[in-house]
Amino acid sequence: MGIYVNPGNCGFTDIRNDLYIDKSGLISLINDTINTPRRLTCVSRPRRFGKSFAAQMLCAYYDRTCDSDALFRDLEIAENEDYGTYLNQYDVIYLDLTGIRLYSDNYKNAASYISRQIISELKEMYPTINAEQDLPYVLADAVSVSGTKFIMIIDEWDAPIRENPEIQREYLLFLRSLFKNGAITSKVFAAAYMTGILPIKKDDSQSAISDFYEYTMLEASQFAEYVGFTEPEVRNLCAENHIDFKLMKEWYDGYHLENIDSIYNPNSVMKAVHFHHFRSFWTETSAAGSLLSFIKRDMEGLGALIIQLIGGNSVPVDVSSFSNDLVTFHNKDDVLTLLVHLGYLTYDAETTQVRIPNEELRREFSRTIRQDKRPETMKRVAESDQLILDTIHMNEAAVAAEIEKIHMENTNPLNANNENSLRAVIQLAYFSYKDYYLKMEELPTGHGYADIVYLPKQGETVPALVVELKWNQSADAAIAQIKEQKYPQVLQGYGGEILLVGIAYDKEARQKSYTCTIEKWQAPE
Repeated sequence: MGIYVNPGNCGFTDIRNDLYIDKSGLISLINDTINTPRRLTCVSRPRRFGKSFAAQMLCAYYDRTCDSDALFRDLEIAENEDYGTYLNQYDVIYLDLTGIRLYSDNYKNAASYISRQIISELKEMYPTINAEQDLPYVLADAVSVSGTKFIMIIDEWDAPIRENPEIQREYLLFLRSLFKNGAITSKVFAAAYMTGILPIKKDDSQSAISDFYEYTMLEASQFAEYVGFTEPEVRNLCAENHIDFKLMKEWYDGYHLENIDSIYNPNSVMKAVHFHHFRSFWTETSAAGSLLSFIKRDMEGLGALIIQLIGGNSVPVDVSSFSNDLVTFHNKDDVLTLLVHLGYLTYDAETTQVRIPNEELRREFSRTIRQDKRPETMKRVAESDQLILDTIHMNEAAVAAEIEKIHMENTNPLNANNENSLRAVIQLAYFSYKDYYLKMEELPTGHGYADIVYLPKQGETVPALVVELKWNQSADAAIAQIKEQKYPQVLQGYGGEILLVGIAYDKEARQKSYTCTIEKWQAPE
């Protein structure tokens, strides 16, 4: 048992000793690729989405120097007919690239360090091999001696590129020598599994290691359910640990992948279960500090799109030009595509739009945008803050005027000419509500659905807002509907003040298109 070659199953043993969601079905997907032209798999997903857990699980399953049956016999993979065929049958090479930074001069010597360490361990295992050759040929000698191919697992494969872009070319050439080598690759590797944050770096218009089958946050295919936690998994976890599932869903759900609309951030879910508390655990990851640097990039229209996203709207994006690195940005679409890979946004391939997936990330965006000191951003934040204050103080004219202004400055959300597009403008106008409120849309009341309800956060003294929107009708009609349908009664148990807010848009109005009526709710006796 070595450090990089056949590291054993202790990592996965530790994982099984704690609260564990069964993701062993991923193993069957890799088993299906063994000794086929599809033997090379690369799965990219954000930080804290279980990449290392998956890598250590694969190590434990394939490593032939240990007996891992006890770790897997109660998991999904044990029901697969090929379970025993591949269990502990291979020499495994496991590299966690984040762990070699200190030993390779900030990755400048990554290729030589990796080669030297693996060759040293192989020489100890198989003394008759020729250790004076380059790594691919040493691996080929080892296979000849052992009669067994390698399973290679690389965790955080893109760490050298992310941390030190200057070594990109040399590092990619090293990977090509292993995985795009016609004389070596199929003879040496039964399968390879790489995981990282970014997709494989493009070389001109093609992947630099083109033989890998890639699965990303844009197109996860059959790996989608293994990117994060699915809704049934989280629902069961909440039931077993007496956690409020509705709050868990609001905070950490929202990633959209093929055929799975509900993917949860696994790290945040597990921490919420452990601490019995919901908050943005994203701030505790190294990913959080990078958001401001990306959204401040001088790309025309990017700031306005970020504001729309914070308000709860989706925005279109072209993901095709992204270069799969952290330094090459041709336009605002490249920045938004990167934010999808980093986990800040989720992408819907059917609509080709991105949105902020959940409460945790909305708070990160809202917090981060207030650190952006560009005049236009500061002005927009101040305007939204003022709009909330004007609403609370029942300044109807000011509310209508500000929403009209937002409409005029952002015409795209209203192209559909209906109440849904009006909702998009309202979300954009009130985007800074997170400082005071929790927002609920289409809230069922027993007599219909309240368009938007802003409920004060615990400890806030502001009134609750029940908002009804009307297209080509009057704001008074909106207030009348709130009363007739008894929308405020859905807030039974809330002891504070409630304001009824009617907002209407009349496209044919001769003067101002927007009107607003605000009333205090008087509960019927």
